[in-house]
Amino acid sequence: MVRRISLAVLLVSVLATTALSQGITAKAFTDKTQYQVGDYIHYSIQIGYDKGTVVHPPLIADSVKTVSILQTEKPVEAAKNNAVLVTYDFILAGYDSEGVTIPPIPVFYQIPGKAVLDSVVTNPVSFTVSTLKVNLQSNIKDVNGPLKIPLNWLWVALWVVVALLVLGAAYYLYRRYKRGAGNPQQVAAAPALPPDEIALNSLRELEKAQLWQNGMIKEYHSAITEIIRRYFEGRFGMPAMELPTSEAVELLRKQRGSEPVVETTYDFLSNADLVKFAKYTPLGPVNEEMMQQACEIVNKSRQKPNSEEEKQAATTDVQ
Repeated sequence: MVRRISLAVLLVSVLATTALSQGITAKAFTDKTQYQVGDYIHYSIQIGYDKGTVVHPPLIADSVKTVSILQTEKPVEAAKNNAVLVTYDFILAGYDSEGVTIPPIPVFYQIPGKAVLDSVVTNPVSFTVSTLKVNLQSNIKDVNGPLKIPLNWLWVALWVVVALLVLGAAYYLYRRYKRGAGNPQQVAAAPALPPDEIALNSLRELEKAQLWQNGMIKEYHSAITEIIRRYFEGRFGMPAMELPTSEAVELLRKQRGSEPVVETTYDFLSNADLVKFAKYTPLGPVNEEMMQQACEIVNKSRQKPNSEEEKQAATTDVQ
């Protein structure tokens, strides 16, 4: 069910890219076309639309690959009559000498009376990042000599006090250690829980919190996907927390023992992305199915027990 909803929303978004007829435009531009390595690149997306249309902020993180996003500015909105013009500014930086093209960025929006999301795309933007020019014919300049800093006796006294405090604390800890050395007490460390038990315990706690039932739908989807991504890191040793959905699923596909859950994981993470980034609001049964899918992912990909005792202990699955 979750997969059908995800595919339907994505299909509608793609088919609606020619949304100019609905009275919305999206234009992208930079403040100039030539930059040097390390310069601030001011990249802007300007969206014009009719009042009443709900426009979601453009997501550029997955589209901007060759430059770094340093800062996202607060959007600036201007309204006149029934038209709204909002500008999103981003500060980028490039550290390689190359020509850069930022591809069209999708902008999702919703027209009053329509239950599905439409989208419009910006124009591509190209610019060049160059290295600093070096004059190889000029003479080599001497290195500046060291600066002389006058001695500040207040700072000297402060450092002496800090040193005395550190020595006093070290002596106190040493004496305490010597007193306890004659009667050592061995404290057995609690065995670390396997990743699947940690994940299932976290899912139980999340279900008890009843986030989506209390209107915290985005928080619920963020929490449940973080539990599964952390489980993948512990179970398969893959950097699941750092990867977008497509790359995480592709890396999961290569892990031994992940075969039964690859497709379920793709549906699970894609649906959560719609809630977190496209502001899609799922119905209650979808939220419940997300919990069922999370438990299924853990139970079907957990490490198989080797001994008979471990097999008997694993017979009590947690849903």
